[in-house]
Amino acid sequence: MMKRALLLVCLLPILARAEPPTRLAGRVTDDAGRPVVGALVTARHLELARETTVYADGDGRWAMPPLEPGRYHLRARRPGFRDRADVVELAGATALDRALVLERETDPRELAWQLPANRWLALAVAHLPDDAAREEFLRQCTFCHQQGSWATRVQRDPEEWRKIFALMARMGGILSTRVRTALPEALNAAYDESSYVPALGEHFVPPPPPDAAAGRAVITEWEVGGVGSMQHDLTVHPDGRVYSVDTTQDKLYRLDPRTGERRTFDIPAGDSPLGGVFSTRQPIPANADAHVAPHSLQVGPDGSIWITLCLGNKIARFDPGTERFEVFVQEEGLYPHTLRFDRRGRVWYTLAVSNQVAMIDPATGERRTYRLPARTWGESFAVRAVPVVLWLGRWVNLDAERAGDGPQLPIPYGIDIAPDGAVWFSQLNAQRIGRLDPETGDIRLIDTPFSAPRRLRFDARGNLWIPGFSSSVLARYDPRTEEFRTWDLPTEPRGTETPYALNVDRRTGAVWICGTQSDTLIRFDPSAERFTVYPLPTRVTYTREIEFDADGAVWTSNSNLPAWQIEGALPKLIRLDPGL
Repeated sequence: MMKRALLLVCLLPILARAEPPTRLAGRVTDDAGRPVVGALVTARHLELARETTVYADGDGRWAMPPLEPGRYHLRARRPGFRDRADVVELAGATALDRALVLERETDPRELAWQLPANRWLALAVAHLPDDAAREEFLRQCTFCHQQGSWATRVQRDPEEWRKIFALMARMGGILSTRVRTALPEALNAAYDESSYVPALGEHFVPPPPPDAAAGRAVITEWEVGGVGSMQHDLTVHPDGRVYSVDTTQDKLYRLDPRTGERRTFDIPAGDSPLGGVFSTRQPIPANADAHVAPHSLQVGPDGSIWITLCLGNKIARFDPGTERFEVFVQEEGLYPHTLRFDRRGRVWYTLAVSNQVAMIDPATGERRTYRLPARTWGESFAVRAVPVVLWLGRWVNLDAERAGDGPQLPIPYGIDIAPDGAVWFSQLNAQRIGRLDPETGDIRLIDTPFSAPRRLRFDARGNLWIPGFSSSVLARYDPRTEEFRTWDLPTEPRGTETPYALNVDRRTGAVWICGTQSDTLIRFDPSAERFTVYPLPTRVTYTREIEFDADGAVWTSNSNLPAWQIEGALPKLIRLDPGL
């Protein structure tokens, strides 16, 4: 793959000199000539493994940005219609107009299968006995992949479900006996044709088209990695290149969006065995080759890339100049998770399994670890027992599912640095956020009025924005007034979104939220209190970290696990230029 990308980089300037970019445009209509408003038109450059997507406007018209010469697959898509696919050769012409006619889909089953996973999730949630069971299901069964996507809505007998739940437990998705017992019947009933065809097909309601504010957006997707990859997080380097980590394959990827060049770097495993410090006698998933499992990454003040290696219990630093890694062992605590830099250049990160926050000062080598309070003595005991459980797991087969009935681990998850230098974090399972004073070590915990706070971020005014993963809300916390404000996310049906992360563009104040369950990105304007939804062109798009580049474009990755569930079977790095 790397050799192919390098060859393309060499050829692209030659092609560009020989033939100017082509402007590809047209109109999408139905067979009666009516405009198909909001159709997603995608041009896939076959050699560059890159897709460019725009939306059709109120008259059905669409226009691509200038495209390099080459062969493209051109697809028009809108739920309620059959996809239209053409092959287009761009060579020599300065403009090419292409009319695209879509046929209406009339088969109720096919109509249902066009809908995003959240619409199917609503059917499953409705079959669960109460709100507590629904919240647990959302929090535990959607943190690696979409629930309700084509690969998950499968009828299974009790033994098959037992194996699925056992695999989930080994990967951290641990259910209580009550929910685990209710789920097989609920999911089988929800995803049976006799249920979903009437609900979703015969009463088909397509997602709304993007509004005028979103209509100027251009979405670009680059395939990165393979069918066994998990493109967990990405970060945008000041030099314009984008780095992402492959959690299941122990790799760091680099994409230059200007040329399409991809580079792959193997992250050193050192003495970490398969599965890292979490290696047990239980088999791991067949597509996982992780010894250290890179998870989160950020660019340091000196331009180096810092990476948490969650299974290896290490932190890595990558120098883009020398292309060499330096690895630091995390002696205290377990599962380095999300990391951020403060103004002094120190890197702070959560230790998710041991309920701690840690710090490394690259300038001095100083390291600190802070243990966070647990909500109950039972939670505190569960956290401190983890090392013993891991040691026992090397010698005997432990039933991870039984942990679902005991005290939950608080799971410190997201982390960010406030304008005053304080370190803030979320505790996913504990329904709390907290503040750590980096000078005194004082810790203050705050209950959230919503469940599952996840990856949080500060805006330029010092407000803390938080996604409610299992509560489908966007929240704002003002540390000065100590007040929360929440907004229901606009995904329909309400309550079916699982926002994994968000980020705040401090230049504009806009909050960008992952539409992790609905194949969307969502923009929130705090001054107008208005949401704008951007449909994404690839089905099964599970987004995590959000970043911005110097031009104001929004970056994220498609990191559904396993990747073969994604349309096209490969993960992608995604750039959305809002065109505002």
